[in-house]
Amino acid sequence: MSALKERLRADLTTALKARDALTVSTIRLALGAISTAEVAGTEARELGDQEVVEILTKEAKKRRESATAFEEGGRPELAQKERDEAAILAVYLPEALDQEEIVAIVTAAIEQAGAAGEGMKAMGRVMGLVQPQVKGRADGGVVAAEVKRQLGA
Repeated sequence: MSALKERLRADLTTALKARDALTVSTIRLALGAISTAEVAGTEARELGDQEVVEILTKEAKKRRESATAFEEGGRPELAQKERDEAAILAVYLPEALDQEEIVAIVTAAIEQAGAAGEGMKAMGRVMGLVQPQVKGRADGGVVAAEVKRQLGA
């Protein structure tokens, strides 16, 4: 079993003992998503830490998007709950890259691909080099926007 999944289970037990309802429900949702991914497909299997991080990243993104939707819909109390859940999930995720780090990674990838001056036709090649480096640590939309900006789109 992955170390991250073990940590989630241990933290669930701690939250249950502390009667922290928000943390309990958030971790249960995350463990449910992990279990669903483990049994998806043709055969059940244990997920590794990287796969668990990917699932937690998706779950945190869902919470952030829901918070935005609730804010726009005039439901600030539900938006706050979603933000709180996203913050709980963020504890289990690797530290996010800041904008300067994303710029540096994209610049290095453009140089490595020899894509300077090629414009948007090099987007796929550059993204292929960038994605493994930022996976789980940066939003794909932010990374794609930076690649477009640097390629001159």
